[in-house]
Amino acid sequence: MQQEQPPEDTRVLRALIVVEHLAAAGQPFSLSQLSARLHIPKATLTRMIESLEALGYVTHIPDSRGADRGITLGPRATQLALTMLANSTFTRSCRALLRGLVDVLGESCNLTVLDGDAVLYVERVETNEPLRLHMQPGMCVPLHCTASGKLFLSQMAPGERARILARMQLKAHTYRTFTDSTLLGAELDRLASRGLGIDNEEFVRGMVAVAVPVREPGGRGVLASLAVHAPTARASLDDLLKNVPKLKETAARLAPLLHADATPQR
Repeated sequence: MQQEQPPEDTRVLRALIVVEHLAAAGQPFSLSQLSARLHIPKATLTRMIESLEALGYVTHIPDSRGADRGITLGPRATQLALTMLANSTFTRSCRALLRGLVDVLGESCNLTVLDGDAVLYVERVETNEPLRLHMQPGMCVPLHCTASGKLFLSQMAPGERARILARMQLKAHTYRTFTDSTLLGAELDRLASRGLGIDNEEFVRGMVAVAVPVREPGGRGVLASLAVHAPTARASLDDLLKNVPKLKETAARLAPLLHADATPQR
């Protein structure tokens, strides 16, 4: 007897649940892991993943052995999220907080999230100074040589960080970029103890940055990263580090915009 197929709306809802789970996870999952976590048969999930990947909502990334087994969100899911944010009160509230911070610090500030093995710009407000690094929401930058990226890596559990570093190419963007995984690991341990991310001309020569976490309620996980950037012709890394208290204050006010259970800061 032919097995009865689930209604069309049920299949659509299952696909949304898969995308939602990948978005909340912040890390790739294998097909077996997703099947076990979502209680969806592997055969059904395989067809669903193939359809989602064809549309760009999910993608496969290599694991530490080079096999394409990790399933994570694709570019179309990222663009959908950004489009939704751009049409919500989130953008207006976020930009108001970032604009206030830029007015005080005098340098460009941005809000980013972890997107697979990269850093995704969610929102950014530029300084009025003519010398600045032009970036915009929707752009992705590397994890290993940016202040936000190093912040995300430093706050991960050791096993998760090791898996990501094992599959990453530590490309040299400047002469200061950490390209040795052992040295980068030691740097991340130092940053973890400080609760900061630092870019000391590691991504773009002549640019420095400091990042602080936007945390979940109770100080648990990291929801996002708030960073300030400046050219060394105008500010040193030490100058930016003096602004960490102000960055943390704004990060606490951003948290309720990213997590419904967070308590607004006044």
